Amino acid sequence: MDTRYRIATIPGDGIGNEVVPAAVDVLERAGSHFGIRLEWTELEWSCEYSPAPAG
Repeated sequence: MDTRYRIATIPGDGIGNEVVPAAVDVLERAGSHFGIRLEWTELEWSCEYSPAPAG
């Protein structure tokens, strides 16, 4: 039986931009070893993506 998970990542600011891609790679490799498929969605959230204050 094929198991599938949908996972959202939020790299955010700072070190997240370096750590999240490495973590995704590790999880993909582990998942393939155990027959688990992972579907990724990257959510844009950081200081760069925050809306400007109203007014």
